[in-house]
Amino acid sequence: MSYAALWCKSNFSFLEGASHPSELVEQAATLGLHAIALTDRDGVYGAVQALLAAESTGARLIIGSEISLDDGSTIILLCRTRKGYSNLCRLISAGRMRSPKGESKVSWEEVCSHSEGLLALWGGDRSLLLRKADPDVVARQLKEAFHDHLHVIISRHRRADDVAKEALLRLRARKYDLPTLAVPEVLYHEVSRRPLQDVMTCIRHGVTLSSAGRRLKPNAEYDLKSPARMKRLYRDDLESLERTCAVADSCTFTMREIAYRYPSGQLPNGMTGEEWLRKITYEGAAQRYPDGIPDEVTLQVEKELGLITELKYTGYFVTMWEIVRYCRREGILCQGRGSAANSAVCFCLGITAIDPVRMGLLFERFISRERAEPPDIDLDIMHERREEVIQHVYDEYGRSRAAMVANVVRYRAKRAIREVGKVLGMAESACDRLAKLTSSYGDLTDPALRDAGLDPDQPLHRHLLTISNEIIGMPRHLSIHPGGFLLGAEEILDIVPVENATMEKRTVIQWDKDDVEALGLFKLDLLGLGALTQLDICFRLLASHRGVNLSMATIPADDRATFDMIARGDTVGVFQIESRAQQAMLPRLRPRNYYDLVIEIAIIRPGPITGGMVHPYLRRRNGEEAVIYPHPCLEPVLQRTLGIPLFQEQVMKLAMVAADYSPGEADQLRRDMAAWKKKGGLERHHDRLVNRMREKGIDNAFAERVFEQIKGFGEYGFPESHSASFALISYASAWLRCHYPAEFLCSILNAQPMGFYSPATLVQDAIRHGVSVRPVDVSWSSWDCTLEPLPDGEFAVRMGLRHVNGLGKKDAETIQNARINGPFSDIDDFVRRTSLDEGVLRSLAQAGGFESLERHRRQAVWRVKGASRTDTLPLAVAEPDPEPVFELLSEADKTAWDYRASGHSTRAHPLLALRPLLSAQGILSASEIRALQDRSLVRYAGLVICRQRPGNANGVTFMTLEDETGHANLIIWKDIYQRHRILAKTTSFLGVTGEIQSRSGITHLIARRLWVPRVTARPEVVKSRDFH
Repeated sequence: MSYAALWCKSNFSFLEGASHPSELVEQAATLGLHAIALTDRDGVYGAVQALLAAESTGARLIIGSEISLDDGSTIILLCRTRKGYSNLCRLISAGRMRSPKGESKVSWEEVCSHSEGLLALWGGDRSLLLRKADPDVVARQLKEAFHDHLHVIISRHRRADDVAKEALLRLRARKYDLPTLAVPEVLYHEVSRRPLQDVMTCIRHGVTLSSAGRRLKPNAEYDLKSPARMKRLYRDDLESLERTCAVADSCTFTMREIAYRYPSGQLPNGMTGEEWLRKITYEGAAQRYPDGIPDEVTLQVEKELGLITELKYTGYFVTMWEIVRYCRREGILCQGRGSAANSAVCFCLGITAIDPVRMGLLFERFISRERAEPPDIDLDIMHERREEVIQHVYDEYGRSRAAMVANVVRYRAKRAIREVGKVLGMAESACDRLAKLTSSYGDLTDPALRDAGLDPDQPLHRHLLTISNEIIGMPRHLSIHPGGFLLGAEEILDIVPVENATMEKRTVIQWDKDDVEALGLFKLDLLGLGALTQLDICFRLLASHRGVNLSMATIPADDRATFDMIARGDTVGVFQIESRAQQAMLPRLRPRNYYDLVIEIAIIRPGPITGGMVHPYLRRRNGEEAVIYPHPCLEPVLQRTLGIPLFQEQVMKLAMVAADYSPGEADQLRRDMAAWKKKGGLERHHDRLVNRMREKGIDNAFAERVFEQIKGFGEYGFPESHSASFALISYASAWLRCHYPAEFLCSILNAQPMGFYSPATLVQDAIRHGVSVRPVDVSWSSWDCTLEPLPDGEFAVRMGLRHVNGLGKKDAETIQNARINGPFSDIDDFVRRTSLDEGVLRSLAQAGGFESLERHRRQAVWRVKGASRTDTLPLAVAEPDPEPVFELLSEADKTAWDYRASGHSTRAHPLLALRPLLSAQGILSASEIRALQDRSLVRYAGLVICRQRPGNANGVTFMTLEDETGHANLIIWKDIYQRHRILAKTTSFLGVTGEIQSRSGITHLIARRLWVPRVTARPEVVKSRDFH
């Protein structure tokens, strides 16, 4: 005898269930269950993941939810039909939309009014059936609404009160003439997850394990049981157990029944979507090609329009055109990127800025007939104004037909350690120390415990390690996708529940982007890009201060000075080419034109690196190796990259040309490349590719090497179209930095947060390049950084109040408004006219913001403290106490105070004052290191501003250290890192003994030993930006 498990909660009943939906479904298949119902609390968050598991295992899946009522009780609803699923989504949405985030409440009247197509299971610990008073009114409502689809569930968990509760349930089932079902609550797929479920319960309730009491389940009887165990458990009522199969059979709905239509967009009267798209495409083409549309462009456009119509994607393209048109009209900088840049239609519509016909890009990388998935257009929007575009979409399509896609926030190691440790009653300091020594990615390990002073063999610490590793990857709560929208021709509530997002005026569906893609739904991506915000700010600064009107389209192309700067690797703050790896590659590749930049952006990616493509390309570019094409047919494909495949599109074209793949098959190859590390599937291409290349006379060694390179792309190879789109922004960014460094700095500081470097690093780099940067001052500073004229016609950058810790935008507006009535005469005048609170005043004083009114910073701190309390004194004092005289801050102290109060300093770098002491110890500066010959042995010390451990670097760690003369790039081999891992992970001011590696104008310091520098006063801690 089998049975159906009808009340199963996964880890998408956030912090309640302790198994992934896939684990529950796979276990049900393994145990041979008749069916399994996923009934997460007030949601269908895990439904798509359960569906995919069911399709791969053959398990029978039922979709449902445990619904929370406004009287504190619950009821379980299962979907019998498509209409039932729609009603369930609408009911959940109603409860979520009116409740605080993370909660849901509906009334019994709402449950009954949404009953069509649903089946109700009434019972469980929180059910009205277990309360003292008979629920006569509710029972009558439910029977009238659900008719024969209302059941009482008997849950047995071998608890002391099971017998009494079951007796009451059976009594009321008889009273209301309701059939019973054998349905225990399932919270995990196997018993071993019970300890994790206990901990998750404690996290949900904010209690420790020792104080949780009855909040915890009393035993481990909440696992998914085998048919044999269930038969023993319900041996006295096998009829209720058998009845679960009949109930499951009545639930015929499957998630694949969800029919979806994308909205057609606003169409002129009498025109179809296809006619309208054709019209606006050719109107755009006429603007793109004012001298006449080339024949090859017309052929490509016609090919694309035919396929777009055939696959019913017309509305998607019209929507994107409408959004881009709105951005242009409102002066919002935007640019399409990704595979959409392969489309001539997107180029003509103004969605993308790359001409794919001229660049020879492959449309099938974007859309193919064989690929059963919607196109994906990423629209980058200046992040400062993206919310305007998001609200425009809501206004245009209505909130019932538009909602943002979810992002599921999952546990990573650091959060897991802190929250699990707290539940286990460990000291907060110990958990914090351990978290700081643990990578955000990967698991908690025994060495990490030891590094934190914890004994892995001690039971409490072992329990921390076990539970933390189990909870990593589990959903914690729902957040919102950076910019993904789901739009529907019908109301989205019929497809998926919608709830309020944390951000005001936003709504979010209960599925993430992978779920949306798995069901073939169209996701619209409106992504915020700080670089576009920076460019917009910079263009506006140039127009207002110099009368220079520029845009991305009018910046002079192929500027020699810009490419000279790029070739030196002098690119701090430049979009996409500012990282340590990019700066190390630039002097070797030495870009001289736009396409070189396209290659530069793509080549520093895991795919080309692990595929062994980087060094052969560089050798050929530098004339150290002949450019050879193994077969003449490959020359057109590989010519621009000197015979080396660097882009995804090249791999696809290579398969088409050398192995006779159709465009759609080539795209499937690309998809298999992207997925093979996780799912396999790439090996089936091996024989076809290699054998067909060999048949065409291509050398077998080359064919095998190409296949290995294809596998390398599984580590993340860049599409040429994506790189080409980014290169436009990158060049514009570099040109502005080269020719207008003050405006560049001002704009990038005002566009924060963005990019690779902190404001402190950006400021110091600009100062080293001759930019005059002035400190925050209440007499001159606005919220944003501003430009102030210099005698020579150039401009200085005045730091904005936004960079003072603890000061908000409203505080800055108060200061600016008070300044309209005239300059401040002194601190008392400032305090009186602004009425800012003491905390804000103290922050300004500590940051040196009153320097124009009081040169001595300690004196300023004292005065704001006194002035802020003057108005509260009950009586005037005839003779005020004499003001104390404070010791003046040294220049080093001023710098330290700057960093502490605002995270940067315009006066000096923290290490400048320490340089005499460091030099006396034989510790060189970054500029001195760069002048040394290869293999020189050196001692160096600097502030750690970046740590990076790429997954493809075989355990090698890269660090960037900074001093007053610039940056030093550090390479730490795996064994050295393990020996000094605590210092490497935690120390802000780090000393290094090592060997210089100087090649092609690139200097690295190969670490042999790490140490803590001996100084009289340690520099202020600088937060590093760490990447995995």
